[in-house]
Amino acid sequence: MDNREEVREFLTSRRAKITPERAGLPSGPRRRVPGLRRSEVAALADMSVEYYAKLERGNLAGVSPAVLEAVARVLQLDDAERAHLLNLAHAADGSDALTRRPRRRTSQRWTPHRSLQWTLDAITAGPAFVRNGRLDVLAANPLARAFHADVYASPGNQANLARFIFLDPASHSFFPDWDTFADAAVAILRTEAGRNPHDKDLHDLVGELCTRSDEFRTRWGAHNVRNHGTGTKRFHHQVVGDLTLAYEGLEMAAEPGLTLTIYTAEPGSPSAEALALLASWAATHEAALSRDTLSTP
Repeated sequence: MDNREEVREFLTSRRAKITPERAGLPSGPRRRVPGLRRSEVAALADMSVEYYAKLERGNLAGVSPAVLEAVARVLQLDDAERAHLLNLAHAADGSDALTRRPRRRTSQRWTPHRSLQWTLDAITAGPAFVRNGRLDVLAANPLARAFHADVYASPGNQANLARFIFLDPASHSFFPDWDTFADAAVAILRTEAGRNPHDKDLHDLVGELCTRSDEFRTRWGAHNVRNHGTGTKRFHHQVVGDLTLAYEGLEMAAEPGLTLTIYTAEPGSPSAEALALLASWAATHEAALSRDTLSTP
């Protein structure tokens, strides 16, 4: 799959963000476009204008890591943006020489092995779930299923967090800081698109969201990427109310491309009490469902 358009738009958008002052250059006369000129990026990266123009047209195949690092330095890319540029070059080059990351080309549904589900179920103090780069929730403990009840109940959602955020109005209630969650979701999908450009399911998801959500389409066009490993988030659950939870996202060494996310509350806090209440509600709810299932002829 040709990723030259993705490369071109990413480099152009990053260049537009760097003012001459940030790059240590005089501002000079009034400029017709924001950010640095191609000639200025080329000079700062110690390469010809023609060569940098070729890169910005999307031709990253065969480009050395040293050249990519020079471009990343001049464009002042952060860690997530630098990794994204390397992934784009990896996809263009067609080899593992640049990033050494395996690529997941298949669209087959992943299912957790039994020991992983046992591990998730052993985590009882907080929601724990496994997601992929498309934001599909692939496996979860009972508390995570109760926590994400609206996600699972969302019509046609297929347990996908991005669809829930952008296509279900209930997401605005569940995520009090909706814009922050929306920005993060798109950045994760954009990162995955650079890392795994051959994922047809991802392309279909992005196409669906671009068609159905103006909020998504605008964010997708910004080409922002980010690392999403740790932090604090606010939620409003329909059963237990407001929660402020810390989270840790752990890359799964045995399953490259998948992330185990665990939410926890500060011990003794109102959020911890709310999680305990939710766990109790979830256990009662699941027990009731089991009884209903057994009693059905």
